Amino acid sequence: MKSPKFLIIALLSTFTVTVKVSAQKTTTVDITKVRHTVNRTINMTDAALSPILHINANAGPGLAIIKHRDFKNGEIEFEVKGEDVFQKSFVGFAFHIQNDSTYQAIYFRPFNFKADDALRKKHAVQYISVPDNDWPKLRSSFPLKYEQPLGADVNPADWFKVRIKVAEKLISVYVNGNSKPCLEVVPLGNLNSGKIAFWAGHESAGDFRNLKIKGN
Repeated sequence: MKSPKFLIIALLSTFTVTVKVSAQKTTTVDITKVRHTVNRTINMTDAALSPILHINANAGPGLAIIKHRDFKNGEIEFEVKGEDVFQKSFVGFAFHIQNDSTYQAIYFRPFNFKADDALRKKHAVQYISVPDNDWPKLRSSFPLKYEQPLGADVNPADWFKVRIKVAEKLISVYVNGNSKPCLEVVPLGNLNSGKIAFWAGHESAGDFRNLKIKGN
């Protein structure tokens, strides 16, 4: 017969494993519950599959901050649709939001997905950490380090799936279920926890759906 002490240790170990697994479960986030918006208006469409959140176009970047606990590390999944219009479609996701102008984000330029110009194609997916590390500074100081081509055949005017894996020292971005990331970067600055939001860039609108979060 096993001793009571052994049984207690075994139970505690099982509890610890259960807690860790539970903490990493994937949660489907209700995108109809928006905390507030920044420099944008939104509207919701009840589609057959799931609600669609539309962000309107406006000058400068904008956010639709979703009601959800603060996000630290883990995975962010969603679907997004932009437009194949030159310099008019910048769509993505912001995380570790501290205030309306301090956050990290991953975003896409759909108009570059299938561009004839080889350099434009390399500017398809972008990492930023604002306000100190926006795209002009990163492109000038670190060419093609914080932006990359998709490496996948994606229709620039259609929905595509995004998975952002956020760890303390590495951010990886995947599209349409590909096992190989289209972008991997070491995060800049000292932002490590905060709110989450759908993001649209200068003079850009965007549609978003099926948001899922895994992690803490």
